[in-house]
Amino acid sequence: MGEVFYAHDSPQGHQGTPHATPELTQLLLHLLKGVLYREEDERLWASLLHLQTQVREYAAVLLLDLVVEEAEGYAFLRSRPDPDESEDGPRLPRLVARWPLSYAVSLMLALLRKRLAEFDALGGDTRLVLSRDDIVELMRVYLPDGTNEARLIDQVDATLTKVVELGFLRRLKPAVGSAHDRGHYEVRRILKAFIDATWLAELDARLEAYRLALSGKVEEDNRDA
Repeated sequence: MGEVFYAHDSPQGHQGTPHATPELTQLLLHLLKGVLYREEDERLWASLLHLQTQVREYAAVLLLDLVVEEAEGYAFLRSRPDPDESEDGPRLPRLVARWPLSYAVSLMLALLRKRLAEFDALGGDTRLVLSRDDIVELMRVYLPDGTNEARLIDQVDATLTKVVELGFLRRLKPAVGSAHDRGHYEVRRILKAFIDATWLAELDARLEAYRLALSGKVEEDNRDA
């Protein structure tokens, strides 16, 4: 997985740097804050397609690469890989921080990515929406058998909150009159950029490893009890 952090020739300044117009500045500020989705800002998305070259040039100065997925409708800035330790020169600080993912978050992302692949294979709608109950059922088989229902729900809710913060899920507003709606979530398609086809091809083996790891932990806990 990766970390979360858009053409024509531009007029050049005295030092060869492209002139930063207000439109370009707005684009860069938006991308430095997070993902740009076409559906959320059609005007800014059109600016991105028009100014991709300039955005890439500015991003390169910060050791960032611009990723644009026109078919999926999103774009973001990604940090370049750290240089090998054998390479000369100072190691510069990263503009985009990395955060380790917990087991539960990694598992939920893997399961959502698998579900998205199955959804895409069916064709039709481009928006995958899952209820909280759907996600609980996805997670249930990979969590310890001894986990009671209340604890399971609490754990899934906490993980959902983190995945929403990371930008891979978007919580939808409940429909009018749905007082008992426990929550529905749209799986953001940017998840495909962070779990690629190669990783996905190995997903079943990874999920089996998750299951076996949990089984081993449960057995070990039982021996220690």
